[in-house]
Amino acid sequence: MSIKILIVDDHPLQIEGYKSILQYNIDELEIETIVCYNCEEAYSIIVNTEASLHFDVVLLDRSLPPYPEKKIYSGEDLALLTQEYSPKSKIMMLTSHAEAFVIYDLIQKVRPEGLLIKSDFDGDELLVAFSALLNGTLYYSQTVKDSIKELLSRENYLDVINRQIIVLLAQGLKNKTIALQLNLSDSAIEKRKSKLKDFFFISKSTDEELVQEARKMGFI
Repeated sequence: MSIKILIVDDHPLQIEGYKSILQYNIDELEIETIVCYNCEEAYSIIVNTEASLHFDVVLLDRSLPPYPEKKIYSGEDLALLTQEYSPKSKIMMLTSHAEAFVIYDLIQKVRPEGLLIKSDFDGDELLVAFSALLNGTLYYSQTVKDSIKELLSRENYLDVINRQIIVLLAQGLKNKTIALQLNLSDSAIEKRKSKLKDFFFISKSTDEELVQEARKMGFI
């Protein structure tokens, strides 16, 4: 089975490193890569609607030489362009910025299937992330999770009540029972759960998946 990947990074040596690592993917897939070094080159590739140019995975550096003529200034803009022209492609973002607000804004804007911090992942983790994406699973590196956790802990949507809701869901309780215990209406519980799912970036998921994500992030 062949997998087609678009890699966009303005550092040729890093691109060669990614290509070499991905050849050792744990699924033993044949890897076909197309590379670009700036937003203009990537724009031309992404907007080409030929079926032969569909990419299974698009690996994007966040910071890239811009293409102002088309208002493409970063990897984030290329990710949104990819979602428009090739919605089935899995997007993996790479960034040198580990600041919580930068990571949070990137996830809110793009919602990539994968996100890694350049300074703290190695070849093994890149392969794990790559396999996760191909199997339909999100992959955020530990630094990303820690940064999100740090930011979320300061926000109102993880107030005492919302934390209690997560704990009670983890105990297997349903909305009606949770509402009685917290002296809230069923609709209030549902609204709070919806907000929690939004901010854990799993808006269309089940309560069980909400609990699983909360555990992954270390909240329960």
